[in-house]
Amino acid sequence: MTEGIFFVDFVSQYFKLIMINLNFEGMKKVYYLKTCTTNKRIMQDLDLNDWELQEIKSAPVTEEQLAEMYAKTKSYEALFSRKSTQIKLRGIDVKSLKEDDYKNLLLDHYSFLKRPVFITDDAIFVGSEKSNLQLLHDYFEK
Repeated sequence: MTEGIFFVDFVSQYFKLIMINLNFEGMKKVYYLKTCTTNKRIMQDLDLNDWELQEIKSAPVTEEQLAEMYAKTKSYEALFSRKSTQIKLRGIDVKSLKEDDYKNLLLDHYSFLKRPVFITDDAIFVGSEKSNLQLLHDYFEK
């Protein structure tokens, strides 16, 4: 009987250690769209084994997650994809949008998020522009 108690205690302690280790590593998360070939191309060259991946069509970005991104960019517009097909479908005049409009659109439909988004405790990399990708690769080479 004491063997069973020992085993449960061992497993409990083991999972506590895992949780402590996860907390020391900090946040490493990627928001991406699995049907986007650009996202696939960018992600395939990176070691994402210790990164949390969130496919934004099946698991949309929450208000809290968007707030984390905003805290790093200080702009909803910087997170907004001007290539979204929803812009034309909805007849949106992008030039007239304000920060609250960008925020609401980002929360309304996954395609408004510029992607992929790589976010850590101290950095964020948004989109597929060449300069951003260079910074992302530099980050991974650290």
